[in-house]
Amino acid sequence: MDGTEGVTQCPILPGDTFIYKFVVDRPGTYLYHAHYGMQREAGLYGSIRVSLPDGESEPFRYDYDRSIILNDWYHRNTYEQSTGLSSKPFVWVGEPQSILIQGRGRFDCGTPGIASGLCNATNPECAPYTLTVVPGKTYRLRIGSLTALSALSFEIEGHNMTVVESDGHYVEPFVVKNLFIYSGETYSVLIKADRDPSRNYWASAKIVSRNSTTPNGLAVLNYYPNHPRRKPASNPPVGPQWDDIVPRLAQSSKIKSHRGFIHAPPLTSDRVIVMLNTQNEIDGHRRWSVNNVSFSLPHTPYLIAYKHNMLHAFEQRPPPDNYDSKNYDIFSVQKNSNATASNGAYRLKFNTTVDIVLQNANTMNKNNSETHPWHLHGHDFWVVGHGSGKFDSIEDPKRYNLVDPIMKNTVAVHPFGWTALRFRADNPGVWAFHCHIESHFYMGMGVVFEEGVEKVGKLPSSIMGCGETKGYIRP
Repeated sequence: MDGTEGVTQCPILPGDTFIYKFVVDRPGTYLYHAHYGMQREAGLYGSIRVSLPDGESEPFRYDYDRSIILNDWYHRNTYEQSTGLSSKPFVWVGEPQSILIQGRGRFDCGTPGIASGLCNATNPECAPYTLTVVPGKTYRLRIGSLTALSALSFEIEGHNMTVVESDGHYVEPFVVKNLFIYSGETYSVLIKADRDPSRNYWASAKIVSRNSTTPNGLAVLNYYPNHPRRKPASNPPVGPQWDDIVPRLAQSSKIKSHRGFIHAPPLTSDRVIVMLNTQNEIDGHRRWSVNNVSFSLPHTPYLIAYKHNMLHAFEQRPPPDNYDSKNYDIFSVQKNSNATASNGAYRLKFNTTVDIVLQNANTMNKNNSETHPWHLHGHDFWVVGHGSGKFDSIEDPKRYNLVDPIMKNTVAVHPFGWTALRFRADNPGVWAFHCHIESHFYMGMGVVFEEGVEKVGKLPSSIMGCGETKGYIRP
């Protein structure tokens, strides 16, 4: 059980109390957030830092530990946004108004249509987030992204960052000037406060992969004893070109498991599922789809339906394992007139090895393909390959990294490209696998995996009460 409404439980009702209990079994940097509607975008999220047990050490050293959450922020609330996404004609959410670094951002108060008095730049709460550092010390920054839409490039003026951890797994260290980070990902980076200590420096978060006019998020790296409100003397970093895919693909390909912490993947897989990511229209509604099937959640959660043999509660025809790759042109706008909506699930044989190949394609706009961060519940997976263009099922698997691939729970598939991952179906239950962009999952960009439900123990009545489980909840 991981709290996903419609998948492992019924949603928590207003005024109710719900307790989650879980075993803290691995150190690292993690995120938590709501999974009902678009509540994550509305602010229900945070980070979890898991420390090492006493007596154990990490494969890198630092003096201080800090956590930073990156996010985007909209003026319109999520109810307005979800209504627009579900409407005919379709109303897109648009670009965010601000990028937030640790909950603080900036906004152009001169934007037409902003009511007078809405902006108060003199309010102390409007000051940027300040990270104070002591000269000569090394800092571990645990950076997590919970953006609703935006892929980001994060950098600190004049400072290199050494990547050492991602999604709770140690990385073979590598140095970056700017860190590309996608919604649902976490990274630990090391920075050394070794620049001119007489001044402060900018930290900046810029939207990439979308031609956005949203101003960069800004924070201040404050060298003690300078005043934390002392503005850096230089201009903030401009950041990389929004449409330059090459460095983003290079970073994705560079991430490997730390040599001392390699969990070797199985050398072969038992099943391969290729997932074509497309935009479609179904009955006049704009949707996102996987292999021309747009996902919708049932009223009765899958876990309960499987366990209590209520299989009539959702579609029993499973989604397809592939698409017509021979005849599908990923670089062209497709009519996709045969798209359907379904809440069918993939049933995986327990303890088998599964390969997922995420194939990106053109949207319903010409010459446009978006970045999609895909997140798997209930598992970590090995990222065994990235590539540009159309996946070649014969040649590309020969180049998979089966020696030291990084394990993650969220990975990006880049525009007009593909990403391959491998995991063991060894966690009994039902698990969501979906694009972590809030509006995309809302519009159907996801699937569900069932594995070994017969091994799950008695389900608590606290997760019931919706759909056909109304009679199962305790008084």
